[in-house]
Amino acid sequence: MNLQESGQMYLETIYVLSKKGDGVRSLDVASQMNYSKPSVSRAIGILRKSGYLTVDESGYLHLTPAGESVASKIYERHTLLTELFIRLGVDPDIAASDACKLEHGISDESFEAIKRHVRRYEGKTGE
Repeated sequence: MNLQESGQMYLETIYVLSKKGDGVRSLDVASQMNYSKPSVSRAIGILRKSGYLTVDESGYLHLTPAGESVASKIYERHTLLTELFIRLGVDPDIAASDACKLEHGISDESFEAIKRHVRRYEGKTGE
């Protein structure tokens, strides 16, 4: 299934919030993304029906293996692209914003090439 950018953003947000150790609820997602509760509720329903997450009896959100796969991929893209832009001298806030725009549209092939390039030059100066 081809997940739209907004769905990817929700999954990435749930992924990041879940890594902080506390359970994640729809309200946490709404607060983090600065979206209304009804908008988040609708998106959660769609992601649940699509098999990307589950909601337990206490209202906590849990990524399925498919949801975790998408979320971790998007998060890796976001963090690596942000890191690259910062290394290039871009302001950290602008770097994060630009990375967010690119992380959803870049092909796997191009991202893997960028990742190889960044990893090849990690720790080297003057390159």
